[in-house]
Amino acid sequence: MFHTGRLIDHVHLRARDFAKTRAFYDAILSVLSVPITASGGSWFQVDELFVDAADGASQSTHVHLAFQAADPETVAAFHRAALAAGGVDNGAPGERSYHPGYYAAFVIDPDGNNIEAVYHGPNRRSAASVTIEPVGP
Repeated sequence: MFHTGRLIDHVHLRARDFAKTRAFYDAILSVLSVPITASGGSWFQVDELFVDAADGASQSTHVHLAFQAADPETVAAFHRAALAAGGVDNGAPGERSYHPGYYAAFVIDPDGNNIEAVYHGPNRRSAASVTIEPVGP
């Protein structure tokens, strides 16, 4: 058993070409069945991920970011969608030796981030998601 969802509050990516980056994430998030929850002209947010346009004073980011996938077929669909949306292959869909059942694919997004979709094998979740509700006035 392992725990997830306790360490990261959010991830902030900065995009050099926001329109290209937005099209890339629209494509892969659609495959993963995760909707963009808020957006403006130069930013969008989905769950813990926030992406905005890099300005002249800021650089684009370079991180490894792994999205959860429902099954191996979704990992493969993510890889196809990412490549079709301008991503660069960084590891075709397949089993990895990280732990039994780890099935993943990797692509480089338009800003050089290493983006992964991973299925951890058959599992049971303690909760579908974390709900945060403000308290007090």
